Amino acid sequence: MIASQPDLVTKVTLRARLIMAMVLLAGLALLTSGIIVAILQHRSILEGVDEQLMQTRDELRVLAEKGVDPETGQPFAGPSELLHTFLARTVIGAAEGELGIVDGGVGLVASDDVKVRPENDQQLIDQILPLAAGQQIVIESFESGKVHYRVLVAPVHYPHATGALVHVVDLDATEAELSRTMTLYAVVAVGTVLLLVGAAWVAVGRLLQPIEDLRVAADAIQERDLTTRVPVRGKDDLTALSITINRMLDRVQRSVEGQRQLLDDVGHELRTPITVVRGHMELVDAEDPADVRETRDLVLDEVDRMGVLVNDMLMLAKSAESDFVKPQWFDVASLTDQVLEKARALGNRAWRLDRITSAEAFLDPGRMTQAWLQLAANAVKYSDEGSPITLGSALERGEIHMWVRDRGIGIEPDQLEVVRQRFGRSRTGAAHAQGAGLGLSIVESIMAAHDGRLDIVSTPGEGSTFTMVLPIGPSEPRLTADDGQDETLVIEKPEET
Repeated sequence: MIASQPDLVTKVTLRARLIMAMVLLAGLALLTSGIIVAILQHRSILEGVDEQLMQTRDELRVLAEKGVDPETGQPFAGPSELLHTFLARTVIGAAEGELGIVDGGVGLVASDDVKVRPENDQQLIDQILPLAAGQQIVIESFESGKVHYRVLVAPVHYPHATGALVHVVDLDATEAELSRTMTLYAVVAVGTVLLLVGAAWVAVGRLLQPIEDLRVAADAIQERDLTTRVPVRGKDDLTALSITINRMLDRVQRSVEGQRQLLDDVGHELRTPITVVRGHMELVDAEDPADVRETRDLVLDEVDRMGVLVNDMLMLAKSAESDFVKPQWFDVASLTDQVLEKARALGNRAWRLDRITSAEAFLDPGRMTQAWLQLAANAVKYSDEGSPITLGSALERGEIHMWVRDRGIGIEPDQLEVVRQRFGRSRTGAAHAQGAGLGLSIVESIMAAHDGRLDIVSTPGEGSTFTMVLPIGPSEPRLTADDGQDETLVIEKPEET
């Protein structure tokens, strides 16, 4: 239980780090968007206020230039009449206020239904009175206490009197809607981030599940159990990693099982000849030359048999290595002729050539020669002297077939799988000739390294046909729904010259 706690902490920390990164990025994106929107809206509000103040300015200017009261048709007598008429005709918004300054003081105010009352803010009045006595129309921002104003001061001058129109906009009230909108945006953003945390927790958990499966599989692998594999789900990069790990575990399992099999074979098969040699050496009569010669011959025969056995087992152990075969494009006809000539030295048999193909195949000529001669040696071992043994090769449906056919003792149907096993020998074969039973295992290992197979057809008492079948070119891994995308090494067949 204690050993699993660091793994749990590591997993949660990894998930938390990913979620924190996602939340941080989402938070920064929402915050940046909110700030940009707030700035743009603030600028838009200020521009709208200025446009409204400039429109008021223009309307006052038009009224002053006409100089006639629209109701009476009489000219304005002074700034008081002009400003009174303008204030009476102006529509004032909820966050706006107006007043008229006449002869250096507040002379006119807006109606009672106007909420913003600049005439009650003495601090504001003190700031705008100097501007009202000036010659320029001014649009400026003023701060009075805790209230921010945007103010239009438009002086009006007559020969005998002066005045000014003051139109104010309460910026705090104008931007109140923006503040409410941004507050709502902040609440929605926080809620979105919280929902993101929940969704990310589930999504990241599913995303990291293959990694957890890898950890569980790696933790479950033991010396006695190498069968655990990582579940393969989906078609993403982690799925490809799971497939790669499973293939690595396959190679590790084959390697460990091969070593274990080699140790079992060595312990099982070498124990008997060693015991035989030791027993005869203990019983030899050193004073009897005939007994010494007989014992010597027996020991040498057992040592030779052990040497052949060790070489065969080393060959089987090496067959699991990646460089066991070194394939190349090779002419099958030349290989067939070479093997037939070498096979003639194996025994006094009627050697025949059945068929021969002129195709080229991607194979290791040395290993294929070894496998073919092993089949020929088996045919010699289990057939009578002078009986026919036929070799041949053919190209059938994109596959190369290379066979050895004899008229020997044959194999019983229930023994066909037995002879394929290590040290496996059929009942009639064990009685007919001696051997360790590794020949066909070596042949099948060579065929497996070529992505091929060994077919056996046999009839007891009539003979057997052993056919090595391999693809004509390099095999490419087929992708299925459970496989990942692997890089394939494409080997081009050289052009014939």
